[in-house]
Amino acid sequence: MLCGVKPLSSRLPDLTLLFVVLFTAAYFLLTHEGLYDLDDYFYARYAHQLASGTFHVTPDPQGLLHDPLKERWLIFGPVALLYRVFGISIITTTLWPLLCTLGCSVLIWLQYRRREPVVAAGALLLLGLHYFTLNLTNYLYPDNILMFWCLCCALALLQGRQATRNQIGWGVGFAALNFAALLSKETIVYYLPFYLGVLGLDIFRRRPGKFWVAASLSGTVILAGYLAFYQVFTHDALYRIHLIEHTNEFLKEGNFLLGNRTALLARITYQPLSFLVGIGLGAALLLALAAAFGRRQNQHSDAGFWLGLAFTTLAFYWLGSTSLTQYNPITLLPRMTTPLLPPLCLAAGFGLRNFVRSGRGGGWLTLGLLLGAGWLHNSVSVIYGGLALYFAGATGLAALTLLGPPATSPAWRRPGTTPFAALAVLALAAGLAVRPLYFMQKPSVSAHFAQQRVLQQHLSAPARGVVFVDDFLIGNYDFSYGFRVPAGLRFRRYAAADSGRLAPGERAWLLLNRSTLTNDELTRKLIRYSAAEVLARFPTRQLVAQDGKVELYRVQ
Repeated sequence: MLCGVKPLSSRLPDLTLLFVVLFTAAYFLLTHEGLYDLDDYFYARYAHQLASGTFHVTPDPQGLLHDPLKERWLIFGPVALLYRVFGISIITTTLWPLLCTLGCSVLIWLQYRRREPVVAAGALLLLGLHYFTLNLTNYLYPDNILMFWCLCCALALLQGRQATRNQIGWGVGFAALNFAALLSKETIVYYLPFYLGVLGLDIFRRRPGKFWVAASLSGTVILAGYLAFYQVFTHDALYRIHLIEHTNEFLKEGNFLLGNRTALLARITYQPLSFLVGIGLGAALLLALAAAFGRRQNQHSDAGFWLGLAFTTLAFYWLGSTSLTQYNPITLLPRMTTPLLPPLCLAAGFGLRNFVRSGRGGGWLTLGLLLGAGWLHNSVSVIYGGLALYFAGATGLAALTLLGPPATSPAWRRPGTTPFAALAVLALAAGLAVRPLYFMQKPSVSAHFAQQRVLQQHLSAPARGVVFVDDFLIGNYDFSYGFRVPAGLRFRRYAAADSGRLAPGERAWLLLNRSTLTNDELTRKLIRYSAAEVLARFPTRQLVAQDGKVELYRVQ
């Protein structure tokens, strides 16, 4: 237990949650860039189809469909409901990932705010201020949604096994939550080794209980119903598995066995560690290690549960495969790590708690953070360097208190006090907030909202004719109109400038988004021309409107 100012101790998780919620909302609003790629566009289109009653469950009649996105109903299903209530916009499209992200923070707060205030505060910050957690709130991708269901599943398992009453309800809920995760993304399978390990341990100890019986029976019923559903609508009970394998087969030229075999050894040895440190998870990994070595302080706590889940999930991510028929390690992308984040951050929260209680281990944390900063030698090094400075200073101050009477030392210098814990939480918040704050003040790289205003004000009904747009917008322009493009408008690429024919009463426009044409994510492969080159294609033009970096011309 922390001693010191007790009211602050009880309010520490509350204040941390408030800060994380406000910070996340600010990031969401200040950094939103509209659609990112094909995936979020497809999910939005499926949501519109579901909302408008045009969604079809049946598979592609030609058997050409090779993406599993359409089967992830809990990605676009809630979005369809939001569309029905609030209409189609980029905000309503991404509100569901934002709510799931905030939901993770609320669940951590509810679970540990009273029993483990420092664990709650530390985990809230490590998860909520992680740059890629925040970044994924802006896009309709399944990863933060899956992260929410993963945390729900883990908490149901933790609570259900410990419950003295209503274990059957917990077991049914555990099965239902895992099914919800499966309807979001298949990588809930990351948790399967841990589930089997816990079940085996409970059987070995001869206390499987009603929880596991209820979870197994209800899970079997749910899965049987799911397979029967596919059998009825697609004539293939294993349709979803075959769809995933079809996707792997379609993309196999780029995998580690066929297209990149020479890099396989590096991928399954040191690369995952380098990757995790590089995306900013080094502090969480070190604190989780501190929790693993703090066995005495972890007695009668949940630290072992979260460490076990974090370890098995990390092992699956490190060595697992995306396919059942061929070994192809999981891509090292930040969004693929979201199932790992809740258990890792909660385990790290126990590591922070152990340091706050005793002041021990700070030297190792400092050394590890400095090594990470030196290894990367980039902008993420600033985060590790700042946190290393805190742990070095806190460890030194804690050591000084041992040289004199404890009563003469200020509380903020003494481990085991609330002020010492509050200082640790503040330092963690300051260090983790640096990177997202940097992106919050950067100018837009897409000018999505400016482009949206131009389209609504100047290219809506009753306008008729041809609109020449860039190669990114040509693939998703119907989203800008809520998937209901005015009947009189046709959109063409810039390259089709010489082939467009106008009917009587029609006009031609050139929409130029200078942000899109200079976006590094697009100019690597998709955008192969500059604004000057585009304008040269349309020598006879007249500026109609300009909103920031978005320009609309009437051309002849």
